Amino acid sequence: MDDLERAILVMFDESGALDDDLKKQAKVYCNDIKEKPLICRLCIEKLCFSNLVQVQFWCLQTLHEVIRTRYLTMTPDERHMIRGSVFSIVCLEDKNLARVLEGPAFIKNKLAQVLITLIYFEYPLVWSSVFVDFFPHLSKGNVVIDMFCRVLNALDDELISLDYPRTPEELAVAGRVKDAMRQQCVPQIVRVWYDIVSMYRNSDHELCTSVLDSMRRYISWIDIGLIVNDAFIPLLFDLILVGPLSDQLRGASVRCLLAVVSKRMEPESKLSLLQSLQISRVLRLVTEDVDVELVSDIAALLSGYAVEALDCFKRINSEDAKGISMELLSEVLPSIFYVMKNFEVDVTFNIIQFLSGYVAIFKSFVPLPEKQLLHLGQILEVILVLIRYDPVHRTNLDVMDKIGKEEEDRMVEFRKDLFVLLRNVGRVAPDVTQLFIRNSLASAVSRSSDSNVEEVEGALSLLYALGESISEEAIRTGSGLLSELVLMLLSTKFPCHSNRLVALVYLETVTRYIKFIQDNTQYIPMVLAAFLDERGIHHSNINVSRRASYLFMRVVKFLKMKLVPFIETILQSLQDTVAQFTIMNYTTEELSGSEDGSHIFEAIGLLIGTEDVLPEKQSDYLSSLLSPLCQQVEALLINAKLLNAEETNAKIAVIQQIIMAINSLSKGFSERLVTASRPAIGIMFKQTLDVLLQVLVIFPKVEPLRNKVTSFIHRMVDTLGASVFPYLPKALEQLLEEIEPKQMVGFLLLLNQLICKFNTLVRDILEEIFPSIAERIFSVIPRNGLPSSGSDAITEEIRELQELQRTLYTFLHVITTHDLSPVFLSPKCKAYLDPVMQLLLYSSCNHNDILVRKACVQIFIRLIKDWCAQPYEEKVPGFRSFVIEAFATNCCLYSVLDRSFEFHDANTFVLFGEIVLAQKVMYEKFGDDFLVNFVSKGFSSAHCPPDQAEQYRQKLQGGDFKALKSFYQSLVENLRVQQNGSLVFR
Repeated sequence: MDDLERAILVMFDESGALDDDLKKQAKVYCNDIKEKPLICRLCIEKLCFSNLVQVQFWCLQTLHEVIRTRYLTMTPDERHMIRGSVFSIVCLEDKNLARVLEGPAFIKNKLAQVLITLIYFEYPLVWSSVFVDFFPHLSKGNVVIDMFCRVLNALDDELISLDYPRTPEELAVAGRVKDAMRQQCVPQIVRVWYDIVSMYRNSDHELCTSVLDSMRRYISWIDIGLIVNDAFIPLLFDLILVGPLSDQLRGASVRCLLAVVSKRMEPESKLSLLQSLQISRVLRLVTEDVDVELVSDIAALLSGYAVEALDCFKRINSEDAKGISMELLSEVLPSIFYVMKNFEVDVTFNIIQFLSGYVAIFKSFVPLPEKQLLHLGQILEVILVLIRYDPVHRTNLDVMDKIGKEEEDRMVEFRKDLFVLLRNVGRVAPDVTQLFIRNSLASAVSRSSDSNVEEVEGALSLLYALGESISEEAIRTGSGLLSELVLMLLSTKFPCHSNRLVALVYLETVTRYIKFIQDNTQYIPMVLAAFLDERGIHHSNINVSRRASYLFMRVVKFLKMKLVPFIETILQSLQDTVAQFTIMNYTTEELSGSEDGSHIFEAIGLLIGTEDVLPEKQSDYLSSLLSPLCQQVEALLINAKLLNAEETNAKIAVIQQIIMAINSLSKGFSERLVTASRPAIGIMFKQTLDVLLQVLVIFPKVEPLRNKVTSFIHRMVDTLGASVFPYLPKALEQLLEEIEPKQMVGFLLLLNQLICKFNTLVRDILEEIFPSIAERIFSVIPRNGLPSSGSDAITEEIRELQELQRTLYTFLHVITTHDLSPVFLSPKCKAYLDPVMQLLLYSSCNHNDILVRKACVQIFIRLIKDWCAQPYEEKVPGFRSFVIEAFATNCCLYSVLDRSFEFHDANTFVLFGEIVLAQKVMYEKFGDDFLVNFVSKGFSSAHCPPDQAEQYRQKLQGGDFKALKSFYQSLVENLRVQQNGSLVFR
């Protein structure tokens, strides 16, 4: 063993016993050897004499690499030596070289790859006889035949197959190789395939399988007549159907037939080919006791055959040909349906896509032929079988552990295409579809027990999915069998209803068809029972119960007026649920996203909040709900500060639940009802607000509670309208108490709501609290802004501050656009005017969010209009000169001259329009003071030619805003070209 061999062994060592540094040294040594001029000769010698597999692999890998990268620089003699040596090894010309061909598969595959690299450069111009030279050596037996197959496979993988991305050069070489092979040797290769399979079919199944798998790759581009003839097709069918052959060989024969079927050709020729194959001969195999992989291959053949027959039907206009296509489809479809219902096959997705295409052609069939109606029924059977869960996962799915969650997610994704197929069938054959679903449901009910969970869930899922393809009008009137289906749904109690999946799909389906109840109110008791008994809100599984609460709320929202007579029944049934919502143990249950159980209070609010309920009853209902909840909050707040952390957290959790419940309850009451027609209701909500504001006094720093109370104040602003005003100072004061800067976002959103709803009525409140807001925000946000979102240094804290900054701009924008700019000038707020202006100026020029910049420009426009109403009026000392000298020059000129200001971006172009509008407004308010400064200082620093400055003056003084905007854009673009980046503006 020489040094190179030792280095190769060290480099490939996987025992873990060798030092990493040693392995690196070995790699460096081997790489140095690769660079030597005679490396190819060295590799050939090692291949001839070394028995070490690692050495053989390294030599072949090096040969492949060197030929690929250095072939064009090699001498003719060197190329000849490599060609002769590699071919002699491949063809076993020297018995001493048998060690390579007797080695493991990866060595033989690497050897084939080396030969293909030579073919890439040399065939057919230099080495035209490479394939023909192979043929005499095939008589040496299966070792060389196997190598021949590997070479053909490697040729397909490395050069011909379009399954891999190819460069234009590779595509050109592939075309050259295929053309030469077609002309020179393809018929001989096909003859060799036939002879080898005929000779070895009974003695070496593995070899025959390799030959057929190679052949399959070439069928797509060789003359189909070489395969589709009286010799080869009978041989393939013989291999599939006759004798005790291995399933692997039969599978390879099936795959060859699929390649024949899939061969691209004109539809007329394809239809003749499909007829001639007499595919019905293989159909019986799917019902025999054969290997699952063979069934999968047969399924691929049948689906490929069906796809081609369907394509012929679509592309041929002749009615006779269409009839033949349909006959061929009718021949194979029963077997496809059988496979789909009884086996898991790899081509399931392809078959579903084919079936969707098959169903689509029936849109133009009126009426549908009997045979096609039968096929549609069988497609529905296939869908029902495929959408069923595997019973082995039943427990996992019910308790929703990791396995159950993964299985449910997988099934949701898998079902998507099947439900699309179902809806397509439902559109072309609604009666067949509805009848099938009714029978499936009836069958599930008749055999209903805890053991057929999957059957019940599948039938219900079909009914649910069908609802997506049915019009609202059809559901409302119960067209076809829908009325019977809905009645069957409502009147059935399945023994397996305790199962989570069954319960959920049942409730979802009832909700989907609820429009039918609108005109059939006699079924309302049945609907209510479904939601209120153990099938829904009282289900033992908390996830089902909470989902039922949400769905019930949707049902109430839809049927609201129709449910008024049932309010007493509903409230009585929900008493325990309402009480349970705020008990300690219940609040510790894991919440499922937004489905936290509070929707039941929203449903109750919607029910009792309508004016159809008598005033006395309404007050009683609301009082019976609000009073206990408020009393509970008051009780929880007593001595709350004296409790330990664990007890405090428990109380906080309960208070959160109560606030959520009250908040949800209030959603059913309109402002008109609580303030105008039934003020007694409004008083109750005001009292509730009073109680909940105490939460902020006791727990000022508990963020979840702050958020919940803030959310309730939002609701009360909408519900109580102006009558909420007396409570606002106290509420806002409490929220501002000990508020953290990052908590200001929610506070500003509340103020935005107040301003938008009440406009100038909130001026006094704003003047009172603005200083506190500004003080807190400017303590954390610098006047020159924050790092941009694209920066690598962004932390969670910076993100929170960015959100606060964006909310602040919205807040300032809302103030100015609702006639509240005098707030900035009030004695308490004046001190913050300069920092606000500086921040707005900086952001209008530099902020990375274009929408923020637009808002800042709009704020300036509004302030100019408000504070400079009369020409030369100085309402705010210094503001006029600030706008002319700072805002106009920096924002309206320098910021747009910056090349980052992209006119082709839609949002940026809108911002540009606002900037031009600002110039127009400044000229209207400031006249020549603005114009002279803008032109003489701004334009001159940007080296604007005098004639263009004069044109700008004329456009600005004219009345055509579009002309001004268009000219200013061209002016900016011209100035950019002139500067060519030599001037850094701003």
